Amino acid sequence: MGQIVGGIGVSHAPSLARAYDEGKGEDPVWRDIFNSYEPAAEWLKSLEPDALVVVYNDHVNQFFFDAYPTFALGVANTFAQADEGWGKRPLPDLQGDSDLGWHIARSLVADEFDPTICQEMVVDHGVYSILPFLMPPPWETPIVPLAVNVIQHPLPTAQRCFNIGAAIGRAVSSFRDARIVIIATGGMSHQLHGTDFGHLAPDWDNEFLDLLESEPEALCELNHLDYMQRGGAESVEVIMWLVMRGALGSRVRNIHRAYFAPMLTGYGLVCFESD
Repeated sequence: MGQIVGGIGVSHAPSLARAYDEGKGEDPVWRDIFNSYEPAAEWLKSLEPDALVVVYNDHVNQFFFDAYPTFALGVANTFAQADEGWGKRPLPDLQGDSDLGWHIARSLVADEFDPTICQEMVVDHGVYSILPFLMPPPWETPIVPLAVNVIQHPLPTAQRCFNIGAAIGRAVSSFRDARIVIIATGGMSHQLHGTDFGHLAPDWDNEFLDLLESEPEALCELNHLDYMQRGGAESVEVIMWLVMRGALGSRVRNIHRAYFAPMLTGYGLVCFESD
């Protein structure tokens, strides 16, 4: 029987990827953020996962606005790094786990979810900006990516994200003996356009992290406008963290938490185990 042994919620951002590539770990702006990943990386290594389920949003690299699926599940054995317009980063492609991917796909459909099944899929900074911090390359642990539409309305509700996470948890429990970690990415408070450009809301970000741990049902009750008004338009991405939380069950234990708001987005990090 498979088991989800841990869950991680973490902010992704292109600036984070650039800071990693430029070796800014000792830069005063980035030093504490870089250091905050170290306990998470050590804990993740200690779990010895057989695979990662990674929840993220595609930034119009795999999908375009003429056909943008609500949920898209990767079932390939390799996931290439997307070229986001300035060339690929000096990082390897990602190994997939098609057996686990197909099992999750069949289980989700049987559970009355209808993900788009992708046997070819490129992966962008939604995954690549955070993975080097949590699991230094080269990567041997395979991933199963789940892309969630938080770009083009209509978006899935927060409750729907939580529910598909619970369904992924059920899928893993019916898989062969394997240790799985689920990672959900997405920026916290930020807005990248309009008169509120640069908006940050650290108080809301930290309230979200509190509720994610102890009262996720309260977050499921919020609609998209609630999230956008509290954290900025692009902060609706945090509904993806509810996929991770839903997969872990009713109670979790907080292993590690960090938060920073140094520039255009809130950077959050939480590590949970089922309690």
